[in-house]
Amino acid sequence: MKKSVKSTIDFKNPEYYMNRELSWMQFDERILEEARDSELPLFERLKFLAITASNLDEFFMIRIASLKDMQSAGYNKADISGLTPDMQLERLSVVTHDFVSEQYSTFTRMLLPRLLDAGLRVVKHHEDLSDAEKEYVDDYFRENVYPVLTPMAVDSSRPFPLVRNKTLNIGALVRTEENDIEFAMVQVPSVLSRIVELPQKEDGTRSVILLEEIIERNLGGLFLSYNVICAHPFRVMRNADFTIDEDDADDLLTEIEKQLKQRQRGDAIRLECESGMDKRLLTILQEELEVDEGDVYFINGPLDLTFLMKMYSIQGFDHLKDKKYEPVFPKYMQTDTSIFDQIRDHDILLWHPYESFTPVVRFIQEAAQDPDTLAIKQTLYRVSGNSPIIKALATAAENGKQVTVLVELKARFDEENNIIWAKMLEKAGCHVIYGLKGLKTHSKITLVVRREEDGLRRYVHLGTGNYNDSTAKLYTDIGFLTCAEPYGEDATAVFNMLSGYSEPAIWNKLSIAPLWLKNRFLYLINRETENASNGREAHIIAKVNSLCDMDIIESLYRASGAGVKIELIVRGICSLKAGIQGVSENITVRSIVGTFLEHARIFWFLNEGKEEIYCASADWMPRNLERRVEILFPIETPELVADLKHILRVQLDDNTKARVMRPDGSYVRLTPGRNESCGAQEIFMKEAKSIAAERESIVNERIFVAEEKK
Repeated sequence: MKKSVKSTIDFKNPEYYMNRELSWMQFDERILEEARDSELPLFERLKFLAITASNLDEFFMIRIASLKDMQSAGYNKADISGLTPDMQLERLSVVTHDFVSEQYSTFTRMLLPRLLDAGLRVVKHHEDLSDAEKEYVDDYFRENVYPVLTPMAVDSSRPFPLVRNKTLNIGALVRTEENDIEFAMVQVPSVLSRIVELPQKEDGTRSVILLEEIIERNLGGLFLSYNVICAHPFRVMRNADFTIDEDDADDLLTEIEKQLKQRQRGDAIRLECESGMDKRLLTILQEELEVDEGDVYFINGPLDLTFLMKMYSIQGFDHLKDKKYEPVFPKYMQTDTSIFDQIRDHDILLWHPYESFTPVVRFIQEAAQDPDTLAIKQTLYRVSGNSPIIKALATAAENGKQVTVLVELKARFDEENNIIWAKMLEKAGCHVIYGLKGLKTHSKITLVVRREEDGLRRYVHLGTGNYNDSTAKLYTDIGFLTCAEPYGEDATAVFNMLSGYSEPAIWNKLSIAPLWLKNRFLYLINRETENASNGREAHIIAKVNSLCDMDIIESLYRASGAGVKIELIVRGICSLKAGIQGVSENITVRSIVGTFLEHARIFWFLNEGKEEIYCASADWMPRNLERRVEILFPIETPELVADLKHILRVQLDDNTKARVMRPDGSYVRLTPGRNESCGAQEIFMKEAKSIAAERESIVNERIFVAEEKK
């Protein structure tokens, strides 16, 4: 029986949408929940708290900064949730101040006492040191810290110094010999470890003190001609959301290098101060940095909690951490066979970090050394600091291969790193492209062209994550290796498009943003809507990092109204509201926060039983669908389809790390209750290890049989 969506519903009603920025803060709150979870090992909780601090820094530098730019420009247009920039900033000010308070409550009331119980004392203030410890830190200051510091006083001949973005500083009021009060400051050097371990006590307790406390204790030695009245740490967050006019930029690389320097000098958008800071000192900082009162954050504890990530690395506390997971060798691959032979034999699905990223690196390395390889083409968005892939590409060029690399210089906060790699690759003889004007190239694709007995063959790797061997151990992502000709033809077309040669009239398998991908998604959703409207079973499962594209959301609402069952796994931002009667009652949304960062994008459509499943580099966000080069690719091999469906089903069954959205846009954490505990990431780790153990057993059995025959 045909079912029609009620035409009276206004799917653009702001009440049906969550504000993007407030939704992002909800995600950081879910991470903070992990830091407050007493069931987790203590040092894992430290790590989660550090992540919330890092996330919040980026949120201010980009999202808050963007809203302030809109405010300054007089831009008053409301977003899809009905909030203008002014309204968003007002609400976010309350939310972020409350969030910071909860961060420090977690640190001081929950984690510090447990660290002390575990035998690690974190010295809150240098005045809490024993006489022996004071002597130790004073010696440490003279020998290791003092030579590095640059104290700066401010007077008529010395202007207020540049306070660099995100740096930790100590501000002071000093009294001159003429009895005048002046401002002075010293930057806490990032080249030195912020965590300094003190000599161990007789009872076995270990103690650490933060570098700023050591400097503050010895501040008088830096300003010998002055009397230090007060000293307090402070930190400034600046606008890091620079915009490049690519039409006027003669050289994109040079222009970005200039903009990177400006990032340290952007407008101050947040001032963090130690609680109890002298009001006179605070007034000077606010006036000189031009920070409004609402943008001052008083911190009850050490500023910049990202140092806890370094605390996690302190030796001797492994019993307070999760056992480190080592990725296993992929189940669809063999260690002792050419990777090209294996791809020629069958398509390969990779499930990182449960399975190793090594085969992806090996794919490039083998191509670089292979005499039959003619060309390698690859897109690079973010890579590691000592990337083996970069080295392999350089080797390939030196070996005479045709190497083309698109290095995305506009990858936020990786611009400087990518500029270095681009120059190195060019020097090695690679043809380096800096991306398309006005667009970021966010797609993850590699093409290797080989000369074989039956002609040229194209090998393709497609992925949902970056070509970064470091983050591949922390982010969950899908990789796909194939030499099927339709993928090879499309891969060639992608690189021809990126280099400016041409755009194909049709695509065999791939859908590309910003020209075709959004319409493809809308078609797939609307097809399920049509099936449901005609009385047929219809079902969509989608796993993304973020969902805030209004057209996609409206299409999902219409599908829900037609009776399509929609199950969404959305890690972070979600502007869709689930479970609203008459609008989204057939939609569920869950977010999973665990040991690994959920990063894979997977889309499954029932399609009247002729199911289709896709992976992509893109989220359901306007920037991914309209302003970036992204790739959606289908997986069609039955075994690989089954694997992806299994991944989705296990995540939908998660009842330990999943939070489910309520109709008002808030989230509630699931608990197993009487049901069997199901943690998706834990299950995937166990499954991967089980397959690896089974493979090892088979290999050992073969070795044993061979030895017996001898």
